[in-house]
Amino acid sequence: MRNLILCLLVMPNILWADVSGPILVVDGDTVKIGDVTVRLFGIDAPEADQTCQSDDGASWSCGAWVTQQVQARFAGQLADCAVLDRDRYDRAVARCIVDGADVGRVLVAEGLATAYRAYSWDYDLEEKSAQLARLGIWAGTLQSPAAFRADQVPPGSAPPGNCQIKGNISSNGRIYHVPGQENYADTVIDPGDGERWFCSTAAAEAAGWRAARR
Repeated sequence: MRNLILCLLVMPNILWADVSGPILVVDGDTVKIGDVTVRLFGIDAPEADQTCQSDDGASWSCGAWVTQQVQARFAGQLADCAVLDRDRYDRAVARCIVDGADVGRVLVAEGLATAYRAYSWDYDLEEKSAQLARLGIWAGTLQSPAAFRADQVPPGSAPPGNCQIKGNISSNGRIYHVPGQENYADTVIDPGDGERWFCSTAAAEAAGWRAARR
């Protein structure tokens, strides 16, 4: 009994262990530190395939641009990440520090991400300052990343662009299927249930999905 109690006390510390190491950028608000996928706490960046509108009404690939900017700024930098939680994709939600600076705060202040007020108001003032200065994504019109995700492909419809990898959720967990696999054609994606399309296997795995076995 004593050993069981000790295990229960230790397990949360193992699951939420802080991580340190060089940054591999996945997208505007997600990085990898070694084998750990980290969702940056308190921020929400445009999705990789998201577009924004400039003042003249032109569409531009703000999501891809943000990812490039984050890569240029932080890829390969050594980070110390304090894990605060785990999200529904089993990613570590963490506040990461590079050279004494809070990465999330920097990204919001430079107009590369929004303050994710549904989870934290820590970066509210940084976002307001970036908006007033019309920095980065605030230079034109931006749909909130959360609203963009909610507007994605309805159940049973065609995938967006070339993003044909199906991220399915079932009793077996989060599993992605690529074209040509046995169950690909029968798998229907329902974004309302948290399922989604992916543009690459790397993006699927970074979000917490694993490959279908056949």
